[in-house]
Amino acid sequence: MIGRTRAVALAGLAGHLVDVEAHIGSALPAFAIVGLPDASLSEARDRVRAAIASSSLAWPPRRITVNLSPASLPKRGASTDLAIAIAVLAAAATIDPDRAARAVHLGELGLDGRVRPVAGVLPAVAAAARHGVATVVVPAGNAEEARLVPNIDVLPVATLAELAVHYGAREAVAIATDAVRAPAQDRAGPSSVDLSDVRGQEEARWALEVAAAGGHHVLMSGPPGAGKTMLARRLPTVLPPLDDEDAIVATSVHSLAGTLDASGGLLRTPPFEDPHHSASAAAIVGGGTGLARPGAVSRAHAGVLFLDEAPEFPARVLQTLRQPLEHGEIVLYRAHGATRYPARFQLVMAANPCPCGNFYGTGERCVCKPIDRRRYLARLSGPLLDRVDLQVTVGPVAGASPEAGEASAAVAARVAQARERAGARLAAQGWRTNAHVSGRWLRRQTPGESAEAVWRALDRGTLTARGADRALRVAWTIADLAGRDAPSPDHVAQALTLRSRGGAS
Repeated sequence: MIGRTRAVALAGLAGHLVDVEAHIGSALPAFAIVGLPDASLSEARDRVRAAIASSSLAWPPRRITVNLSPASLPKRGASTDLAIAIAVLAAAATIDPDRAARAVHLGELGLDGRVRPVAGVLPAVAAAARHGVATVVVPAGNAEEARLVPNIDVLPVATLAELAVHYGAREAVAIATDAVRAPAQDRAGPSSVDLSDVRGQEEARWALEVAAAGGHHVLMSGPPGAGKTMLARRLPTVLPPLDDEDAIVATSVHSLAGTLDASGGLLRTPPFEDPHHSASAAAIVGGGTGLARPGAVSRAHAGVLFLDEAPEFPARVLQTLRQPLEHGEIVLYRAHGATRYPARFQLVMAANPCPCGNFYGTGERCVCKPIDRRRYLARLSGPLLDRVDLQVTVGPVAGASPEAGEASAAVAARVAQARERAGARLAAQGWRTNAHVSGRWLRRQTPGESAEAVWRALDRGTLTARGADRALRVAWTIADLAGRDAPSPDHVAQALTLRSRGGAS
């Protein structure tokens, strides 16, 4: 007999329906899984056999072959355990094969029959819904996450025995269990801070507001203790909440990465990722054996990627950022194929002026050799810095502590108005922020007298062609914050200043 059901195989965020077929033949007892399973999926043989036995369900003492179709699609992970077990039980006529064949099953099996949560349930359920599946069976610990997908029936189960009884099994022992929850993500970080915590630093605060309004990348350089990290951590507090499209994609990435707390619903606060400078290239852009897993750049999609002490990151890691900064996605090639992940984030980098951090003002306290200072700052390559719109200096706070500045809510209101203004202007072209505008549009729409300073800088060689476009994008953002229909020469001058690590006025 042959039992059938379905599962989902994920390749990045793209989900593919997998037909799971179990055949019970007349031969010596054996259990084989075919269809390009990886090592963890091949080990499902022992997990499924033990889970069925622990649930007091009969294991067929014959040759069992499980096929995962399409056979050319690589399958990995333990999320197919439940589907394999159901297909075997259907082939043995222990459960109703027709009901089992209509649903998609996701979940890892414990040896005692528990159905354990798995990563990537949200994109998997969304893929099932796109293929017209009416019912999906998920671990009880993933139920809230699965219910984020509309127009599909979600059946949460805690044990294999519980599901077998639902499908008509006559006898099964449901073990006492509490639903195993997926590890929760701490999302209180960005919301527990406020821009009013930063004392002084009016120029840097203004640069941060411009960055938030236009979706621009930022480099802040200055001595230790000047407030660079404080400012970066408060950028998400002035960004608008994620719209439905970005929220679904960001939540799917975090689901696949196993960092989603589904009890909070869709991610609406822009994500904030701050990897340590010892992180590898695979940790930043994604990687791993087989089909690559999402890295920090993808987890920061629609949010902020913060590199503190940026010159301390390996040069190879920094250069991997160039593709996602240009294209808004990362493509990871492996022997089994290519995996695409979204990676449209705002890059914020912080750097000291030298290895000891004291080369500011007169530089009298600096103990670094000139060659060491040049090598330190040269770790941030020209091609990378050319893609960073705002490059400002954050000086030390001098004198008595100034009064607290504006709260995040006041700045966020201006940012929202500026983004609304830009969105209305750019909607016909399909762009949402000034950071996404093409160079052709900029050159056609920017008034000639306003752009003259940019063309002079380009002729002098102080700006590249890419840098000129980015300066114009910043100028349009400043105009949006000022409520103007187009940038003036003063707005362009401010944009050029914000690219010179000279601060803002």
